Order: sequence, then structure tokens, then C-alpha cells
Amino acid sequence: MKIEVLYAEHGDLDQLADLLTELFTLENDFRPDREKQLRGLRLILDNPALGKLFVLRDQGRVAGMANVLITVSTSEGCRVAVLEDVIVRGEYRGKGLGRRLVEHVLVWAKAEGMTRVTLLADRDNEAALGFYRKLGFESSHMAVLRRRLVSPSNR
Repeated sequence: MKIEVLYAEHGDLDQLADLLTELFTLENDFRPDREKQLRGLRLILDNPALGKLFVLRDQGRVAGMANVLITVSTSEGCRVAVLEDVIVRGEYRGKGLGRRLVEHVLVWAKAEGMTRVTLLADRDNEAALGFYRKLGFESSHMAVLRRRLVSPSNR
């Protein structure tokens, strides 16, 4: 098994959507919708200024993914990253690949001049929270609030 961390390509879209289906089935706030997930993935791939999609690739197969969105923080005075959609396929878990993927993203963000990486995780997912804490992420005093602007049935 020779796993590489690479940028995703358009040919990976179906495999990425499969991973998002698995992830969104686990998360309380999201529901899988393949067309929406494909639309979002294409937006990122087609607009690199928005972010990057990283994949763990095992001989052409996508074994895991991470989505990094790029924004600007006025408190930091520079670009920062939002890490989302970190998932490793079941059969690849427990081999340190999630750690490798996130560490790769952190090195990339630092090399890009970003000073902060923020992520969201389900507050009930102790395994994920523990995983991220081991990688140096800390809880924030900020609360996540959201307001839907368009009904899902209208999109």
C-alpha cells in the first residue's frame, strides 16, 4: 500500500461524493444529497481561490479526503483556512492516514502564509474531537450559528 496525499482532480468527483455521503450520514447537521455535494466539489475544483480538495490516494483509489476553504480573517489580517469534510474510508482507518492528511493540510496552509486553521466537528463526536485535539486543535469560545437563506427544496 503506497498512499500519497495529493490535490483532488475532476476524475475523483464520484469517489469524493461517496465519501461525503458516508460523512454526512454520520453528522447530525447535514444530510447526503449527491447532486449538491457534486456541485460543491466542482465549485472548489473550478475555483482554486475558494479552496483546495486534498485526497489520500492509494493506486488511483481515493482512500480519504479533506476540504480546505480559504477566507480572510480581519483579526489575523491575512488569509486563513477552514478545514471541512475530513474522512478516511473505513478499510483505511486506524493506520494513521487521517493524521497524515490533516498534518499535510497544516503544512500546506502554513506554506501558503495562513496563520490559522479552523474546523467544525460534531460536539457529540468525542472520537473526532479527541483526534483533532491530539493534532493541536483547541476549543474556541465562539459559537456556531447558522441561518438558511434558501430552502433546500428551492436549490
